[in-house]
Amino acid sequence: MADLFWLSDEQWVVIEPFMPKNQPGPERNDDRQVISGIIHVVKTGCRWCDCPSEYGPPTTIYNRFNRWSRRGFWKAMLVALAKAGWSGEANAIDATYVKAHRSAQGGKGGAKAQDIGPSRGGQTTKIHALVDVVGRPAVLLLTPGNASDVRTAPDVLAEAPGRIRRLIADKGYDANWLRKDLRASNTTPIIPGTRARKRKIRLDKKRYRERWRVEATFCRLKDFRRIATRYDKLARNFASALALAAVIAFWC
Repeated sequence: MADLFWLSDEQWVVIEPFMPKNQPGPERNDDRQVISGIIHVVKTGCRWCDCPSEYGPPTTIYNRFNRWSRRGFWKAMLVALAKAGWSGEANAIDATYVKAHRSAQGGKGGAKAQDIGPSRGGQTTKIHALVDVVGRPAVLLLTPGNASDVRTAPDVLAEAPGRIRRLIADKGYDANWLRKDLRASNTTPIIPGTRARKRKIRLDKKRYRERWRVEATFCRLKDFRRIATRYDKLARNFASALALAAVIAFWC
């Protein structure tokens, strides 16, 4: 058991209040044991059927994850924790590619409907993230790999749990309309200008150095093998695994 990825007592104290109570039907398997099994699969990248029996029957592990994913449970837990601990002093936005494994192909509605698209890395999903001043992700949004970072930014920012005083981003977010929208919402953009600009953009270089936090967030999330490579056919389930990884890595 020492080698298995179990929830610590401290982590369970944070997660336990979100567990559904007084559900109809037969008494379900121990929540802590089953969720530890789900985390084991997300952490190691193994198949659901290969989840160690110490966590319970693999079908129970998968069914619990899938059923609660349909209800939006995992994302709702991340949203609630992020809202309670949100710091909008200085936030960073960015996106990263995740390669879609062949097992991720064939989801209902086609690849685009399941947030898979072509990029230089092949068929990929793009994770867009908004993190707070200490690098904790509050918003995690999926798009196909060929989606534009700057065009997706308004959708990401719309899900922010609170006010953003300063937004740090790289050159991929350099657009006059985005800067205008940010200033209209009393947010100071800290975004370098591209070489194509005729008039140089003044940049707060000291604050811009804090952009490393969002890159570190992606690195930490990709320590979870099932996040680093997408195996899930459904974008809904991949987003749920991503939300659970974020809760475990940053909010527990």
